[in-house]
Formats: sequence, structure tokens, C-alpha cells
Amino acid sequence: LESDPSADVVVFESEKRPGGKIWTEKVNGFLCEGGVNGFLDNRPKTLELASKLLLNPLRSSDAARKRYVFSDGKLRLLPESPLSFLSSDLLSLYGRLRVMYEFFAPRGRAEDETLADFARRRLGKEAYEKLIDPMASGIYAGNPELLSLKSCFPKICELEEKYGSLIKGMIKLQGDAKKSGKPKVGAGPGGVLTSFHSGMEMMIDSMKSFLKERLRVGNKVVSVERKNKGYAVHLSDGMIVEAEIVVIASPAYSAAEILKNLDRHLSSVLSEIIYPSVSVVCFGYRKERIANKLDGFGFLIPYKERRKILGALWDSSIFPGRAPDGYVLLRSMVGGARASEIAMQDNSRLMDVVAEELKDIMDIKCSRIL
Repeated sequence: LESDPSADVVVFESEKRPGGKIWTEKVNGFLCEGGVNGFLDNRPKTLELASKLLLNPLRSSDAARKRYVFSDGKLRLLPESPLSFLSSDLLSLYGRLRVMYEFFAPRGRAEDETLADFARRRLGKEAYEKLIDPMASGIYAGNPELLSLKSCFPKICELEEKYGSLIKGMIKLQGDAKKSGKPKVGAGPGGVLTSFHSGMEMMIDSMKSFLKERLRVGNKVVSVERKNKGYAVHLSDGMIVEAEIVVIASPAYSAAEILKNLDRHLSSVLSEIIYPSVSVVCFGYRKERIANKLDGFGFLIPYKERRKILGALWDSSIFPGRAPDGYVLLRSMVGGARASEIAMQDNSRLMDVVAEELKDIMDIKCSRIL
């Protein structure tokens, strides 16, 4: 549309509102994200889109660089640099020495391997369980024993291929970032977490305003078939739309159904992609009643701890305006590939589970007000 405003473009959305899993709700002054709470600013296309929609990006606070892992009954600070592992209490002395051995570990020979196999090979069992496992849960809510390294973490593959060592590569990248004046990003996957002052749904609302009548909500695409040199798009109300180009932006399981008549092999492959169930629970508390300083992004929990939540984000510490003055907002994730049944419980039970977990993990003794 930018290059050719006269192009005949139509967007069909099966739900009553656009945006999919991106939605923001303001409740009693708390800004609650139902899906992602931001994007990384090292993805230029997202920033370009925001600029075209006249949206001002909101970068996360400096405090958000600090991330915690709940391990052995305590919240422990995740080291922000490879060398800081030497003084970290997150790993045992043996675990730290094993991580340092990564400098000398041989390159892998397999075309691809699971994240778990890669992490154990290069960093050792303890680092895998306490660092890599919770990271995979936080990003994909997935099982590292099944996640493809090349598909899910291609940059980690590149570090090994280019430098022969993850630590060498990370030190080089941090040195380059320092020389270029780029901000320090901490122990996350790279880039600075970015959102908007009224939440991620601002981008969806702006796109909705831009598309206007081109956006058709409540119109489910049932199937796509070949027709002449183009395609016939079949809708749930019986309507058929002819198009030269079709772009499918949907979950893989939905795309599998849509493409069944067009490409059975592709449809079959898409249907095999696993989608773990995850629920998000937002709680608000009086700041003065929380003993924890909430001086960071939040915390993740290794699977070996056998807790009932994946972790929690301290949203009011990440972005301003997420909670009223004097209050804090905590956003917990429940479920994932190895505990999807917990995410499927009714809302009342979910809130009870999260409240008990936060009480135990963060020593929260006061009642929530949201």
C-alpha cells in the first residue's frame, strides 16, 4: 500500500477484533498485556512499521537489564556478561568451571541438534538446567529437548560457527557494541525491549485505522484454492474472493486447514507444529507491602524446580505507566510444553495457583488489589 496506494488489498480476520494474541487492557489504572509485552529494537522492520504508523517507541528501563532465576529456593541474579559467571552464585563452582571450559569445547558435527543437546555439549548439564532451560521456557514456553537450535536460536549457531565458542563470540559482540555506543542490553536475547506508552495494542489500533475498510473482522478464511493464474479465497459465510497474491498470517494449525486443498503436503507439515498452551495472569499490589525491590525484568524458573508457573515479569519496573503511583504490576506465565494442563484450568483456580506461587517465591504476604 505504501508503494502503490491504489492496490486492492483486503485483510480478513476471523475474530471480532484484530491483533491475535496482542491485546492490552487497562483495569483500575493497571496496564495489562494479554500477550507479548514488547518487541526487541534489534528488529528494524518493527521499528520501521511503528514509525510509519506515527508511533513513538518506549524503551524499557535500565533496571530491566537485570534478570533473575529462581534456583534452589532463592531468586538469583542472572550474570550480565560471560565473565561475571565466575562470581555468580547461580552455578556451583564446578558448574562455573564447566562453563569456562566452553572456550575449548569442539564444534558440533551434526547438521542440527536440539537446544538441550547443544547446551549440555558446550556449557554442561548444570548450566543447561539453570540457564538455558528457563530461557527456552521464557521465549517459547517450549521443551528444550525438542526445540531445534537452528530454527529457534540461529544466532547461537552463528556464534559457534564464526568464533568456535559462545563466550568468545559474546565478548566480541559486547566489545563491538561498546565501541559503537550501543546501550548495554544485559542477559536477554539481544536488543532492548520496546513497547508504547499505552501498550502493544497501540500498534494494532494504528494499523486498524490505516487499513480502514480494507480490514474485515469476523470473516474467517476456510480454504484457499488455485484459480486460473491466481487464487480463490473461500470465507465462512460462503463468499469467494479472487486474488493474485495471498499472504497467510495465522497459527500453523489454522494455516494447515486453510491450505488443505491447495497443498496437502505443506498442510500436513504445518499440522505437526506443536503449540503449547500458556495463560497470563496479572496481579497488582501496593508497592509498600512488597519486600522485594523489583529491581529488574522479573524471573524465570528452571523446570527442575517443579514449580507451577514459568516465571513472572515485573511489568511496572520494565515500563513506566504500567501501574498507578504507589502500586506494582506483576505478570505471571503459566503452562508451557511441559505443564499445559495447568494453563487450561479455570480462571479462579489459575489465580489461586499464581497467588500461592508468588507468595512462596517472592515472600509476598499481602493481598493483591488486582
